[in-house]
Amino acid sequence: MDSREKKIADFLFEIGTMRKLPRMHQQMILTQDLSDNIATHSYRVAIIAWFLAKMEKADPYKAVVMALFHDTKEIRSGDHNYVHKKYVKIYEDEIAEEQLGNLPFDDIFELNKEYEVRGSKEAVVAKDADMLDQILLLKEYVHQGNEEANIWLGGKGRKGAVGKENIQYKRLKTDSAKKLGKEILDGNVSEWWENLWTAKNR
Repeated sequence: MDSREKKIADFLFEIGTMRKLPRMHQQMILTQDLSDNIATHSYRVAIIAWFLAKMEKADPYKAVVMALFHDTKEIRSGDHNYVHKKYVKIYEDEIAEEQLGNLPFDDIFELNKEYEVRGSKEAVVAKDADMLDQILLLKEYVHQGNEEANIWLGGKGRKGAVGKENIQYKRLKTDSAKKLGKEILDGNVSEWWENLWTAKNR
């Protein structure tokens, strides 16, 4: 029987492979972004979840843990875009049981189950954080001139048709996520550094 430390070490090696897994919406958005992988996505989702949990007076620890681990199953199943999902069946419960259920501590497995059924305020917050990260990413791609991302974001549609409301924004549940989402949609990706730059070293 594997020791506790052996199980943790093996899991950490598995988690490390998240950096190698590109997110599959890149196929549909017509981009190749080496910085957009399951690990970088999960990291920003966790940061967003912390802020949303504080804003919603939820437990930030639970929300962050749910966000950090929400896509670990994709290590074994791969990420799938909206076309893939039509043809691929994923055995998520089986993956979760074998991947997270065998760890020495059951917190992650239980929190992941809670997240999947949106069984708490923290789970809803973590899912909202997932949606907000996608909005942020689309804004970044639009800023770089990606027309397909602009359509996804809700800008002008194909053949110049007026765009619809952003689908990720429509799925947001908490008031805090909706307010933050509006700020992201209305904002500019480079405003954060406008008052920081200088042409001279100190």
